[in-house]
Amino acid sequence: MLRRWGGVPAIICPMILALAGATVANAASLAYVTNSGSNNVSVVDTVTKAIFTTISVGLTPEQVTVTPNGAFAYVANFGSNTVSVIATATNTVVGSPIPVGSNPVGIAITPNGASVYVTNQGSSTVSVIATATNTVVGSPIPVGSSPAGIAITPNGAAAYVANFNSNNVSVIETATNTVTTIIPVEQRPNFLAASPDGGSVYVPNQNSNTVSVIATATNSVVGVPIPVGTAPTGVAFTSTDIPIPTLSESAALLLLVAMAAALALRIRSARL
Repeated sequence: MLRRWGGVPAIICPMILALAGATVANAASLAYVTNSGSNNVSVVDTVTKAIFTTISVGLTPEQVTVTPNGAFAYVANFGSNTVSVIATATNTVVGSPIPVGSNPVGIAITPNGASVYVTNQGSSTVSVIATATNTVVGSPIPVGSSPAGIAITPNGAAAYVANFNSNNVSVIETATNTVTTIIPVEQRPNFLAASPDGGSVYVPNQNSNTVSVIATATNSVVGVPIPVGTAPTGVAFTSTDIPIPTLSESAALLLLVAMAAALALRIRSARL
């Protein structure tokens, strides 16, 4: 006699759970780590916590960003004055390195995945790459001295650039790729970040041991700088979104089959 589990045949339910579990494992993300000393990128399997593969890129790779659809990773090669593009499906470099300005460091991609913004620390500019063609579009955008970190707001309207030696932040309007505002902060601003709601940009000031908060609505610093530890470098936010578990199409189909089988068994039992 077939044992039941919550009214669903006990043979079918484990199949669904096993398939759902396999789907989660297969969809697990990879982590891309730039190794500035060995001129390559380590790809880490986040399930096994082991190196999946290693990819050679340009000299002294610094920051890396991944497109919203997860298809490509863009790597700023500080020592080569280029950006390498990695296809995540094959974990290989595609095309030739993209020439940008001198000493690219920071890199960020727009939420729609159309453009990559690269800070060129040696030339005090920002280069814009069109992901459709993987070529630089327009002229380099002049910003402050020695730009480091760059962050793009969630709506994609603005890019905020921390100018390490100018002690300020340049605001680039992405629609026109022009600087619209320069915001004074404290000493040696570095790898800044935009809040998930897009209302604020947090700027770590490395030599002041503080964090400045910029209101994006007014592009001005709000309140007093927040005292933190020694030589703050980066900042990141937790997400306010709560992930909702989903089933794969195959698992959903099995669930429907299981429900139909359970219903058939109940109808049969009612007739006996």
